[in-house]
Amino acid sequence: MKRRRKYTPYALPPWLRKFRGVVAQFIIPFCIFQGIRTLLLPTVFDILFLMVLILLAIALHLEMI
Repeated sequence: MKRRRKYTPYALPPWLRKFRGVVAQFIIPFCIFQGIRTLLLPTVFDILFLMVLILLAIALHLEMI
């Protein structure tokens, strides 16, 4: 079996680290906006999109991505 290497964000190229930082800054306001929009006009797409945004925010916060 092949052993998995531990993920480190420092192994990423500089442009990808910068992009990850920008996405991490904007993901929470997008989640809040999408949550308000979902409360006002709920559709299946809005609910699924909000779940994806929340999962992405959690993954970025826990440094899984």
